[in-house]
Amino acid sequence: MLAKVQTAAVVGLTAVPVTVEVDVTDGLPGITLVGLPDATVRESKERVRSAIKNTQFAWPQTRVTVNLAPADVRKEGSAFDFPVALGLLAASGQLEPELLGDVVALGELALDGGLRPVPGVLAIALSLKAKGKRLLLPSANAREAAVVGGVRVYALENLHQAVSFLRGAEAVEPTRSDLFDLRQPPGEPGGDLSEVKGQAVAKRALEVAVAGGHHVLMLGPPGVGKTMLAQRIPTLMPELSLEEALETTLVYSVLGRVPPESPLLFLRPFRAPHHTVSDVGLIGGGTVPKPGEISMAHHGVLFLDEMPEFSRAAIEALRQPLEEGSVTVTRAYGAMTFPAKVMLIASMNPCPCGFAGSPSRACLCVPSQIQKYRSRVSGPLMDRIDIHLEVPPVPLAELTGDPQGESSFAVRGRVVEVRARQRERFRAEPGIYCNAQMRHREIRRFCSLGPEGRDLLKKAVKTLGFSARAYDRVLKVSRTIADLSRSEEIRPEHLAEAIQYRALDRNSWVQP
Repeated sequence: MLAKVQTAAVVGLTAVPVTVEVDVTDGLPGITLVGLPDATVRESKERVRSAIKNTQFAWPQTRVTVNLAPADVRKEGSAFDFPVALGLLAASGQLEPELLGDVVALGELALDGGLRPVPGVLAIALSLKAKGKRLLLPSANAREAAVVGGVRVYALENLHQAVSFLRGAEAVEPTRSDLFDLRQPPGEPGGDLSEVKGQAVAKRALEVAVAGGHHVLMLGPPGVGKTMLAQRIPTLMPELSLEEALETTLVYSVLGRVPPESPLLFLRPFRAPHHTVSDVGLIGGGTVPKPGEISMAHHGVLFLDEMPEFSRAAIEALRQPLEEGSVTVTRAYGAMTFPAKVMLIASMNPCPCGFAGSPSRACLCVPSQIQKYRSRVSGPLMDRIDIHLEVPPVPLAELTGDPQGESSFAVRGRVVEVRARQRERFRAEPGIYCNAQMRHREIRRFCSLGPEGRDLLKKAVKTLGFSARAYDRVLKVSRTIADLSRSEEIRPEHLAEAIQYRALDRNSWVQP
């Protein structure tokens, strides 16, 4: 007897429909699994066998063939356990096959028949939106899938309950998620900005950066507060919109990293990988490509502390994603595109000892050491960073005094207002949420300058030698500064502030 059950495989960030075909025929007892399964899927035979026996169903003492169609799509993970078990029960006459007609099932089976959570549930739920299917899955995944409207999600604890539900012997209400209840309070997980003593210029620059989503490099000696400033950036950022939250949560869902208590992530991610991270770990990849740290920071912050200590291959691989807002990983298995609209925050010392140019401590490095250290970060990568910020040592009077300055709450209020203005500006531009994401045509449209501003920018280009990319980035930053001033036009003072944030264009980068 032949039975079919619908499920799905996650390829990259996309769900591909999969039909589980189970055929029970005469022959020597055994089970054959085909359809390009990986090792985890092949091992499902033993989990399914034990789960069926331990839930008081009969394992057929005949030949069983399981096909996962289409056969040219690689199947990986344990999510096929549950649909295989349902198909086998239907093919062996222990469950009516017609009960599975509108069902999509996924989940890992424990040996006692319990259902365990699996990754990629959000991608599968999005693919089923408004298709009239019933999605049967482990209870631990139910709230994550239920954030997608138009999908009937049923949370189940074990195989026995699933069969009882399909037969109508046990009622299970569809799981619903209230998006209002899922929104986390902004909070201040990294401390408050007012705790950072001094550094008024740096605080202003970070406010501009967060308001427009601009990349920042902080350059300064050790101990001046670069890391402390970066850790407080999440407290300045507005929560994600619903569209942004779905995009970000999708990445975490595929990786199996969605917290059960927060099935939809509304807080912007802050990722700070260690400098030993590989280029695959940072960008994504692997034999079967998976998202990396830059995709996990989508719509949030990627913080590279002591950037020159990262491998050259890793940080140079950031060039294209920073420019395009996505990363495409091509392997023998196929090509996958992952989102990567991030705000890059990087920090570094001016030299290996950290004290080049310090007024209080002598630098012990020879020019060749400084040149070698700085050359670990290439000029083309520096050109893609909007704001170059020199962070000086904090004067003793400010260091020993009480903390002064605005709180994160006050700064976040201005940032939220500016981000709302930008969303209104780009409402007709798909995929653009802030000024930093403007393409050339949006720059021409929204960053026009008056005669005085054009003259100022021409002088800056001649004096500092801006590239065409740096020219555009100055305009983007000046647009954000104008937004903070509630100005529709970019005035010369806005442009002048943006130009001063190109500190490393004013100085030779590689030469000490």
